[in-house]
Amino acid sequence: MDFFTVITVGFSFLYVFVVFEHGRRRVIHFSTTYHPSMAWVIQQLRETTPFGRQPRFLFRDNDGIYGHGVRRFLDSCNIEEVRTAYRSPWQNPYIERFFGTLRRELLDHVIVLSERHLNRLLSEYIEQYYHCTRPHQGLDGDTPIPIQNPAVVDGPVKLLSSPICGGLHHRYERVAA
Repeated sequence: MDFFTVITVGFSFLYVFVVFEHGRRRVIHFSTTYHPSMAWVIQQLRETTPFGRQPRFLFRDNDGIYGHGVRRFLDSCNIEEVRTAYRSPWQNPYIERFFGTLRRELLDHVIVLSERHLNRLLSEYIEQYYHCTRPHQGLDGDTPIPIQNPAVVDGPVKLLSSPICGGLHHRYERVAA
């Protein structure tokens, strides 16, 4: 889990909290706020880890916002906390790489108007593009959520393009002509 910031059109900072699964490079949960607090982070972790679906480990940095309450919450859920060294983002490379990809492929191309706007953009990008369409080199060209039984089309093929994030990205499908 980690935070990154986004500046809105009104020059205010929005904090984005992300919980990321390393194995499949999948975003488990994200949320945004103007004023993060330890209680807010604990509530996000509650939403991320419903009963019976807790991860064994949770990597995090030493951000002061986590405080002592996050550690107690993780201990009560039997989740082992793995803390990175101070000022060492390279110790949690998957989420840092995701943040860079998110900035390059989405946030560098749009002006965020509000928290609601950012939530809509992130939701559309993550659920419709990043998880289902975008190939990942670390997954041998697969997507975080693999396509089950892709349709095989015999004969002439037509390629359909569906815009995602207002046409910033596209999903392509083969259909019979």
